[in-house]
Amino acid sequence: MVTSPKRFATAVQSLASKRLAIALFLLLCVVLILGSGMEAKLPALGWAPRILFGCMAINLLLCTMQRIKTLPWAVIAMHAGSLTVIAGATVSSFGYIATVQSYEGTVVDKAYRWDLQQDMPLGFDLLVRGINTEYYPVPVRVGVLEGDRKIGLFELKTGQSFTLGRYRVHADALEFPAESLLLTVSEGINRIGSADTSGRRDLPPGFPFDFKLVAFKNPVLKRTWVDLELSQGGSTIRTGTAEVNGPLDWQGLRLYHTKLERDAYGVPYAGIQIVKDPGMPLVYAGFLILTAGMLSWMFGKMATGRTGQRTS
Repeated sequence: MVTSPKRFATAVQSLASKRLAIALFLLLCVVLILGSGMEAKLPALGWAPRILFGCMAINLLLCTMQRIKTLPWAVIAMHAGSLTVIAGATVSSFGYIATVQSYEGTVVDKAYRWDLQQDMPLGFDLLVRGINTEYYPVPVRVGVLEGDRKIGLFELKTGQSFTLGRYRVHADALEFPAESLLLTVSEGINRIGSADTSGRRDLPPGFPFDFKLVAFKNPVLKRTWVDLELSQGGSTIRTGTAEVNGPLDWQGLRLYHTKLERDAYGVPYAGIQIVKDPGMPLVYAGFLILTAGMLSWMFGKMATGRTGQRTS
C-alpha cells in the first residue's frame, strides 16, 4: 500500500514536533545517567546515545526545514550550531578512553580500554622518562654545624635564604620521600656550590659548615607532570610533557597525567590516560556557531526594544 501524501506530511510533522524534541532530550538524560554506572552490565546502553543523537538531529533538521522561510537567520544559525554539536557528539561516541600505570623508565605498549573492558595495544611504545613534582613553599628548620659545634638554627621556607657569615644559603627544595633539603651556597654574587641535609655536598674544600634538617611541616603538592616519549619500531615519534590540564597530543590522541602514587617500597609510578575524541573539533565549531547565533538574536531583540521605545 502506498502511503498518501497527507499521511507522509503528518509523519514529518510529528518527527519535527517540539514534544518529540523534549521527549528525546529527557530520554537522553536518563540513558546517560544509567550508562554512567550500568554500561558494563548492559552494553547496549553504549549505542543508545548515538541513536538518540541521530533522532534529535533529524527532529531539529526537519523543524528547521519546515520553518526556514519564516525563521530569522540568527535562529537558523543556532539550529545549525546545535546540529553541528550533535554531529560532533555522535562522532565522539566512537572514540575511547584508556588508562595505564607505569614506573619511571618503563615502556608499555598496552592500555586498558574502558569501552571494551580489556587491555588493548596502543599502536606505539610509551615511555615515562621522568616523574616530576612541585610543592608549595614548605616551612623548614635548618641546623648549621661547624664540626661538632652548633652554629645556629634557621627557620624559613623553601625558596628563601639566610645569611651565614660571608655566605648566603638558599633553600631550594625539599625532596620526598628522602626528606632531604637541597641548598645552594653563594659568596657575594657568586655561587660556590650546593649541598643537602643528607650529607651530599659539592662545595669548595675547606668549607667549614654542615647542614641538618631539624624539622619541616607536611608539604602540600602543587603540581605533578611526566616527561613522555612515544616510539614505533625503535624510532622516537613524539616527546613532551603531560599533566592533568596539559595533555600531550599525537595524531588525534591526548595523553594526560592523571595521578601519582607510590608502591609498597615507596617507588613512584604515574597514571596515564589516553583519550581519543574525534568529534571535538565539530563540537567546538558547533558551539561557536551557536554562540554567534544567540548573540545576534539577543542584540536584535535589544535593538527592536529600543526602536519600540523611541516610536511609542
